[in-house]
Amino acid sequence: MSGLHKHHDHDHHGHDAHDHDHDHDHDHHGHDHGGHSHAGHSHGAMGHVHAPANFGRAFLIGIILNIGFVVAEVVYGIIGGSMALLADGAHNLTDVLGLGAAWLASVLARRPPSGRYTYGLGRSTILAALLNAVLLLLATGAILAEAVQRLITPEKVAGLTVIIVACIGIAINGVTAWLFASGSKNDLNLRGTFMHMLADTLVSVGVVVAALLIMMTGWNRIDPLVSIVIAVVIVAGTWSLLRQSVNMSMDAVPEGVDAAAVRGYLESLPGVSEVHDLHIWAMSTTETALTGHLVMPGAHPGDAFLRETCEHLQHRFRIGHSTLQIEVDMTVSCRLAPADVI
Repeated sequence: MSGLHKHHDHDHHGHDAHDHDHDHDHDHHGHDHGGHSHAGHSHGAMGHVHAPANFGRAFLIGIILNIGFVVAEVVYGIIGGSMALLADGAHNLTDVLGLGAAWLASVLARRPPSGRYTYGLGRSTILAALLNAVLLLLATGAILAEAVQRLITPEKVAGLTVIIVACIGIAINGVTAWLFASGSKNDLNLRGTFMHMLADTLVSVGVVVAALLIMMTGWNRIDPLVSIVIAVVIVAGTWSLLRQSVNMSMDAVPEGVDAAAVRGYLESLPGVSEVHDLHIWAMSTTETALTGHLVMPGAHPGDAFLRETCEHLQHRFRIGHSTLQIEVDMTVSCRLAPADVI
């Protein structure tokens, strides 16, 4: 199986991936507010991070291993009459789908922006994390339904067969989790995959324990009870992934970013009297974007101010894609002020 997810985070940038360090600053006219508008734009090493190229191989290996394991679990689960083993196999099938979706998303995230997708396809990583969570919850429902039925009408379990197959699962899930360990620290998409496989390793250990207890006691209801415990563990681990992926898809401020601290920093800049229309959201599971209006009466900040501000946002808050508008004419009101206007 491949069970638990923890997220992101989103502390969610900068990992031991290939960092692309390219800062851009632009000085141009923005919205029609009557004042001068300067948009500062910065992509940086800590904000523009992608998974290393070798994760493609990790996904491929993980998918192949899990497909083989699903077949083994289903076959021997039927032969051995083990609900825990069949539950593990059903869950592992969702793992294959989840691994495939996460892999596809990581590939799409590397594609350059287009005229239609001006931010690129990085958000596919958020959708993949959300899909992973939904698949896990659906599988968990099926596990619970069958486990309850087996509690009512217990069936004999071939303990030795279950132990052998579950031990294979410990090896396969453990190896797959290890493949994603390094990328799990700062990427929700990869973290979901890692936690999924790590949890499955622990669950397979639980299956082995259940089979041993059945062999010792002869009480076959231990098997569905373990299945219920497995389901509870999956839900507990998946909930964080579901919550974070939903929040990210709704443009919530990523969990690793303190919005109040960001606002405080911008308000503390020399010459800034007000900050409004401030938005912080996830462009992908590894990139954060920010837009905001800085009111600077009578000031004439140039590219150096914008560059320095964007670099500070990148290094202090891991926001690598910042766009700032400067408003200098206090006689012309911005239609997006005050701060609570959307």
